[in-house]
Amino acid sequence: MSELDRADREPALVTEARVEHIKEKVATVKQQMRQLKQIGKQMSQAPDGQVSLTDPDARSMATSGRGTGIVGYNVQTAVDTKHHMIVAHEVTNVGHDRDQLSPMAQQTCDAIDEKDLTVLADRGFYKGEQILKCEQAGIKTLVPKPQTSNNKAAGLFDKADFRYIPSKDEYRCPAGQRAIWRFTTVEHGLTIHKYWTSACYRCAIKAQCTTNRYRRITR
Repeated sequence: MSELDRADREPALVTEARVEHIKEKVATVKQQMRQLKQIGKQMSQAPDGQVSLTDPDARSMATSGRGTGIVGYNVQTAVDTKHHMIVAHEVTNVGHDRDQLSPMAQQTCDAIDEKDLTVLADRGFYKGEQILKCEQAGIKTLVPKPQTSNNKAAGLFDKADFRYIPSKDEYRCPAGQRAIWRFTTVEHGLTIHKYWTSACYRCAIKAQCTTNRYRRITR
């Protein structure tokens, strides 16, 4: 555009052929902008905000490299631990595994006609609702919980350092104090129980636990 302005001011400095070439480039860019605008409308209408121009069903998937990804599919595979045979599989376009535990476990049960099933999965499958669905279906799950604690990153006691005692519905803190149930609330459709001990203010190791007045435990 700057060159076209210069050609208008000083025609002798820009040849006619160059002007025509620039106009063609401008027309091409405008056409690309119209196409991108149309794609933008498609993206805004898509439920997940994604549009694949080469494969309509493919979606962006994160890869192991930091800040990297690929447009493709998420393949789920269930393998029998005794014979190492693939007994069930599924292809999805969801870029994470958090909603796949229960469907794959149920599909595995149907494939091998086995009701008493124990499922092992990595931490990418950890989601409370999915684990609950498996439990309700009689499927035992062994899934590690993701380590996302801000306290642990700050060098403070992690939730794993607090021992839950089911018979008393309370926690035992690292200092040996009882963190008892205080109240229950509902957040995002989940029933949340809150626990803490009144002994925090006189605890000798409070600095290793929390910077707040009390250390609250959520279940």
